[in-house]
Amino acid sequence: MPIAENFPEGLEPTGKIETADGQFHFMWGPGKDKNADGSPAEVLADEDVKSAYAARGEEQVPLGVSGTMVAVDWDSCVADGACIEACPVQVFQWYRTEKDIPAKDVPGQYFEGTGSAVKDERADFTDKADPIREHDCIWCMACVSVCPPQAIKVDQSNLEAHEKAAGTFVKMEAGTPNPHAHD
Repeated sequence: MPIAENFPEGLEPTGKIETADGQFHFMWGPGKDKNADGSPAEVLADEDVKSAYAARGEEQVPLGVSGTMVAVDWDSCVADGACIEACPVQVFQWYRTEKDIPAKDVPGQYFEGTGSAVKDERADFTDKADPIREHDCIWCMACVSVCPPQAIKVDQSNLEAHEKAAGTFVKMEAGTPNPHAHD
């Protein structure tokens, strides 16, 4: 199922993923084990994903969404890698190629951003494309257009949700200069 059109409505930050350049992005939850139509979430139904979890002895659990302006629904992501291949500015990396930990343990982690940004270099089908450099996104939507389960939503207007969750949102009054504008 596609990522919710109204993302991040109804979700709350469940943790941060911090990066070496001082940036961070949120994980949003709760995760889902069923789609809106009652069918199992993609990762619970995908045989490659199920086999990879079993081989690692890891339990598949609802994970949620990684990122805000570039959001990847990890409960729909089947580790295809099309987004990684399509992105012209390398927003994504396979998180397990930097830290080989269960996806449920990623929130609260610090990443250097040294994981692989090559489609065929995922650790296995438990790996997830993480928008580790979402702040570098150029809004081209290439990743959205190629994602087989439609697990990605790119929406620059979600910056407000990110800032509110981070406690840095400043409401602009009409006629007030933008403090983020460059001179």
